[in-house]
Amino acid sequence: MLATLATLWASSYSFIKIGIDTIPPITLIAARTLIAGGILVLIMRWRGIRLPRDAASWRNFAVQACLNSVIPFTLIAWAEKSIDAGLAVILNSMTPVFTFLITWLWSRHEATSLRKFAGVVLGLAGTCIIVGSQAFTHVGHELAAQLAVVLATVCYAGAAIFGRNFKNLDPVAPAAGSLLSGAMILLPLSLIVDRPWTLAPSEASILALVGLAVFSTAMAFVIYFRLIHTLGSVGTTAQAYLRAPIGIAIGAYFLGESLSGAAWFGLLFILAGVAAMTIPQGKRKAVIQAA
Repeated sequence: MLATLATLWASSYSFIKIGIDTIPPITLIAARTLIAGGILVLIMRWRGIRLPRDAASWRNFAVQACLNSVIPFTLIAWAEKSIDAGLAVILNSMTPVFTFLITWLWSRHEATSLRKFAGVVLGLAGTCIIVGSQAFTHVGHELAAQLAVVLATVCYAGAAIFGRNFKNLDPVAPAAGSLLSGAMILLPLSLIVDRPWTLAPSEASILALVGLAVFSTAMAFVIYFRLIHTLGSVGTTAQAYLRAPIGIAIGAYFLGESLSGAAWFGLLFILAGVAAMTIPQGKRKAVIQAA
């Protein structure tokens, strides 16, 4: 499930890159959250699940929406107007680092063991290998866009921690509730800023939007909230390290972006970091003994 989530979210960066070619960022993300939220509501009705109706739950949905969709989705979409999808996914792979640090310094809702810290270091080392000299070459260029992705990464870390407030709900419920809340926030902004009725999106952008909403949002959010329950905040955000090489590969294949040969070497560090952060101690010993 962790690898599936990483793949679904890794593809979102290429979908966004294609979508923003003819659809402005706010409108793209407003449509993304509305379509995905609507799909999940239909799934809930089919399964006989109802969204909570109390004000407290919807306040939490609104907070989760800001942390997990409204702010980070829009920042990344805006940033990708000037930086490659591959660079965006690499910068966004810092999510587990911020999640670990927020957990360690503030929330302390999970044990921040030395093993998890080692996983963070290994994953970060792998990401740095993948970035290679390109990161240093681009320092100072498109700085605002790069900082926007980093800020989105901090939001994702906060969302992973805040998401534990929904542990008593079916995973589809917070996914649908937060996406609908996000759509309600973004739709008025889209109408005011972008005037979507004046747009003429290309077929490629529309198809990218559909893929973004159905696969990288609706399906991914259900898996995300389920993993929050089973792996915890830090473990779930570890998929960001898997997302980095997958996102780079997708961008290279479909968008023609350059892919460093060091990516495969960095992947070994990334997988080691993910294993250290997500495999329980007992299972990890069994894996080592089996090897």
